[in-house]
Amino acid sequence: MSFEFIKANINLDFVGKRKFAYTFSGTLLLLSILSLIIRGPNYGIDFSGGSIIQVRFSQAAPIEKIKEGLRTINIDNVSVQSIGDAKDNEYLIRTDANINAQELDRELKKVLETSVGASADIRRVEMVGPQVGNDLKEKALLAILFSLLLTAVYISGRFEFKWHQSAIIAVVLGGAVYFLYTSGVPMPYIIPAALAVTLVTFWMFGLKYALGAIVALIHDVTISAGVLSFFDKEFTITVIAALLTIIGYSLNDTIIVYDRIRENVKKLPKTYLGVIINRSVNETLSRTIMTQGLTLVMVISLYFLGGEIIHDFALALLVGFIVGTYSSIYVASPIVLTWEERSKKKK
Repeated sequence: MSFEFIKANINLDFVGKRKFAYTFSGTLLLLSILSLIIRGPNYGIDFSGGSIIQVRFSQAAPIEKIKEGLRTINIDNVSVQSIGDAKDNEYLIRTDANINAQELDRELKKVLETSVGASADIRRVEMVGPQVGNDLKEKALLAILFSLLLTAVYISGRFEFKWHQSAIIAVVLGGAVYFLYTSGVPMPYIIPAALAVTLVTFWMFGLKYALGAIVALIHDVTISAGVLSFFDKEFTITVIAALLTIIGYSLNDTIIVYDRIRENVKKLPKTYLGVIINRSVNETLSRTIMTQGLTLVMVISLYFLGGEIIHDFALALLVGFIVGTYSSIYVASPIVLTWEERSKKKK
């Protein structure tokens, strides 16, 4: 007797809950955008420039004592955070000042030991200039934007066989974005405008699968970034890598569902699309739960056991994978149905 995690004849009504899903997703998106606007992303030194120092003391060190010691050598605007277990007596020092490595060896260690009254071991030093940090930030945002555009081209070509049309749209949009970027227009203005034009264009040209996929990806990235902003987590190069990973992972899940929808549309050409979408999602549900469940086990282990350095990376993946699974079922596919129903009403 074989064990079935998901029954073969399961028939959950996902499409019937799409209005609730739209409301829920819209609320999460609104809260995420408000967090990103009001609190703003907490850029790490990768993007903002400055220095980060990881130091371990032989005994517990009051944070105020550490700051007082740094002020004696004219290092202000300092943030000090205890990391790891309390018994490790390890601290992360962030400052917008660029500190020379030789000064660290000669002066900083001595100042910290004198201020705290305990021996200090400087374990890690990272320094990034402000111009380099700003360039990295802009290029990271461009990487996310162009990955979304290229994803839309791929989806349109694979599921709607409109390679030329979607490629022309992507080239024009990409060229416009690059022109605005080289003209000095700030990235916070370029990205929302480019995404808005992309969505409107796909809607006008009837690229319904691409529209559903790119809305789902924007949904996943925005909510993941909003959660990190809400909890004041640092946006670093590793977090950008996590967001790009989320795009790829969510896209893979969406493609699985889209493939099954396309197969069932061919088998049942006269059946209502909502019924076909429900059937397709139910047929792929077992694979989705098993794959995502195993991945989440890995990410949760990474979050709790991976150490402080990759903590934010693991958190971004954890949120993104959960939201990505949800969006593949309740956002990407229902948007295809909404577009189809709207087209029939117009006709």
